Amino acid sequence: MNARQLILGLGVIGALGLGAHPLAAQTARPNSHAPDIAYGAFQRGFYMTAFTEASKRAEQNDFKAMTLLGELYANGLGVARDDQKAAEWYKRAADHGDREAMFALGMFYMDGRGGAANRDQGAKLLASAAKLGNSSAAYNLGLLYLEGQQFPQDFTRAGELFRAAARAGNPDAQYALATMYKEGRGVSKDPREAARLMGQAALAENLDAIVEYAIMLFNGEGITKDEKTAAALLEKAAHRGSPIAQNRLANLLAVGRGLPANPTEAIKWHIIAKSGGAADPALDDFMARQKPDVRSAGEAAAEHWLATLARQG
Repeated sequence: MNARQLILGLGVIGALGLGAHPLAAQTARPNSHAPDIAYGAFQRGFYMTAFTEASKRAEQNDFKAMTLLGELYANGLGVARDDQKAAEWYKRAADHGDREAMFALGMFYMDGRGGAANRDQGAKLLASAAKLGNSSAAYNLGLLYLEGQQFPQDFTRAGELFRAAARAGNPDAQYALATMYKEGRGVSKDPREAARLMGQAALAENLDAIVEYAIMLFNGEGITKDEKTAAALLEKAAHRGSPIAQNRLANLLAVGRGLPANPTEAIKWHIIAKSGGAADPALDDFMARQKPDVRSAGEAAAEHWLATLARQG
């Protein structure tokens, strides 16, 4: 589900996003200050060790170990992927009150993994996990309020949930709330707060936020205008595959704003952006006006980039 499209009322695309890894912050057993061997192994990529240690502890009704087993089965880490077993372990842990398991199981219900889809039950689990402080659950619950299917559409409630998740450091929620402040949907329009939150999300490497923050910087929208930093951020996002950033970067390279003009690079990024769906008639005209050798160099650079991506894919 695309938060920006929902906020702008442009419809729903895709599915709810998992956001941060549900187990990313877990390092120790509940009510214990001792190192957690199972989670330590999981975080270092020793998945078979994690599975063995978690299995021992799950037999003793350790609900954090149950959640870890669900995660291992859900992603096929150290064991064969098995959505049904993952759902079973998540449910056992959720029944013990584990918020990460509630979130994961809620997403399983939403997506129909491990059994038939049950969006109503999924939404209830997300709500329970959000109340217990799971920021990813709060973010996804906010998306449901924007979507208006499980609940009546409520931008104000969505903003409250995004705010709670954003304060907990969730980059997706920071981006969504920034968009709401930028557009004045569910919250009072506030360009400065939008820029602040967008900057936080960009710093956390949210790709959409990097692009939006760069555009804010370039235009001086809610923040001091800085074309050089904006161009650097667009270049970063372009290399990460954002067609919007690639298009904006091509435009800057064509005219020399924020970085030196470079017709060859402008053509390269224009062709790459077009391959990703970001057409630009003005850049087509710019490309047509260049000398044949400049056009050829730009085309060759774009072809090399796209060929490299194809091989990696």
